Amino acid sequence: MSLTSIVVPTTPFEGQKPGTSGLRKKVAVFMEKHYTENFIQCILDAQKGKTQGCTLIVGGDGRYFTTQSINIIIRIASANGVSKLIIGRRGLLSTPAVSSLIRTHKCLGGIVLTASHNPGGIRNDFGIKYNIDNGGPAPDQMTNDIYELTEKITQYRITPDLDCDFQQPGVQSFEVDGREFVVEVIDPVEDYVQLMKAIFDFEKLRCLLSGTETTPPFNVLIDSMNGVTGVYVKRIFLEELGSNQDSAVRIIPLDNFGEIHPDPNLTYAKDLVDKVKEDTRYDFGAAFDGDGDRNMIIGKNAFFVTPSDSLAVVANNLDCIPYFRKNGVHGFARSMPTAAAVDRVAERLKKEMFEVPTGWKYFGNLMDAGRLSLCGEESFGTGSDHIREKDGIWAVLAWLSIIEHKRMSVEDILKEHWRTYGRNYFTRYDYEECESGDANKMMSHLESFIADPRATGKSFSSCGKTYVIKQADNFSYVDPIDDSVAKNQGIRILFEDGSRLIYRLSGTGSSGATIRIYIDSYEKVDTTTDAQVTLKPLVTIALQISKLKEFTGREEPTVIT
Repeated sequence: MSLTSIVVPTTPFEGQKPGTSGLRKKVAVFMEKHYTENFIQCILDAQKGKTQGCTLIVGGDGRYFTTQSINIIIRIASANGVSKLIIGRRGLLSTPAVSSLIRTHKCLGGIVLTASHNPGGIRNDFGIKYNIDNGGPAPDQMTNDIYELTEKITQYRITPDLDCDFQQPGVQSFEVDGREFVVEVIDPVEDYVQLMKAIFDFEKLRCLLSGTETTPPFNVLIDSMNGVTGVYVKRIFLEELGSNQDSAVRIIPLDNFGEIHPDPNLTYAKDLVDKVKEDTRYDFGAAFDGDGDRNMIIGKNAFFVTPSDSLAVVANNLDCIPYFRKNGVHGFARSMPTAAAVDRVAERLKKEMFEVPTGWKYFGNLMDAGRLSLCGEESFGTGSDHIREKDGIWAVLAWLSIIEHKRMSVEDILKEHWRTYGRNYFTRYDYEECESGDANKMMSHLESFIADPRATGKSFSSCGKTYVIKQADNFSYVDPIDDSVAKNQGIRILFEDGSRLIYRLSGTGSSGATIRIYIDSYEKVDTTTDAQVTLKPLVTIALQISKLKEFTGREEPTVIT
């Protein structure tokens, strides 16, 4: 049967500007007539003709509106000269798996259907982002191009009569406008599992988790929070590594994530934290977000590992992972708000160290240039150059490899690390869904504060401690590979003792504004005090300087991590 595409007139929608990682809005917004079609057409148009005859990867975390979106993508891609789509069965692909598939199949890119750690379901959030041919998120120039196209779009091309089933693996071919158009539906897990087997020693990990004649099983509790990682956890941890069947929970992907917030932190993964704390059988706990790129690590009795410390520990122990023994270690990087714990590891190991803006896309150029092997963000993201996205399951397998190699508990590994390097105490206060006008007024106030030359040298005191400002600015970054510039990436107040306050408006929300305040302080000797106690003076000063309560009326943060 020969199908014919048509041209549909349309008009622009306001606000289709991709944020830190794609376009995120309420489901109801994406369901508006022409809204999703417009954005997909603009993604394809931004490729400037490269879509002709290309292959794209399509998949996501399975949240509500995934099926409808994939049908739209199939029909619009077929009408715009795309030759082939590779789609995860039932539309499921973790974000790390999409990155891997793009690289493996040498595709032009991929369309990822996720709002990451944001809530799902018909009343909540949906998201669409584009990953380029290296497997990483689209760089600023491309997202700017997409946004400019959304502001002036007048039509989109679509094949309205093309119906394609993507519930089971297989290959389907269609004739559209006289051209062949192919949809290949694949197992979402297989390629990713093979990649993990090439990186880690699965035999050693299996002995760790399932036990041997001389060692008991290392008991883990893995929480997929009803997101896409459930299908990967089932295959890797239960089938490949032989972990106990009760070691994985919430592994069935649900389109509303079971009405929970799929964000792996101490607030939203409280069920996991409580269970590991209450049940002393568990030696280790981990949680993932909706699309599988974020992770949280806890040890026995729910000993919490901050993402900043997690990155530093992994960096310090890469020699126990076969992939790095084979390929070497070329450098480390972190996002600017992330505490500088990994910097100290880089210095000792004599590796290059990079500080980049928030957003995984800023790591890609460094990896492609062979200058970066391991990187992370304080927002529970860790990854390496095996792909160009952060990777939650990879991070857990890295930690388990370290535990297997060192034969130490999570807590003992951290304490040993702190004795060697000192400790960067770190916390983040999130104020979610603030009124946008109020949040912007607060940021304007902070801009005025740092622009005043009298800010340098100014002192602030709280709880018997005094901090003197050494430097204050709005972080900017010049990419050392292509010289591209990213400005206004977060207001920094740096104190003479190395402590820092960072203020940012998040680019990952779907409505309102999320204010994030990052507080960290380095201690060489006192490394075992509760972080919230150590950082209380700086928290008080951070709120005093920003006048957050005055501008927003908020008494308490939504989340503390």
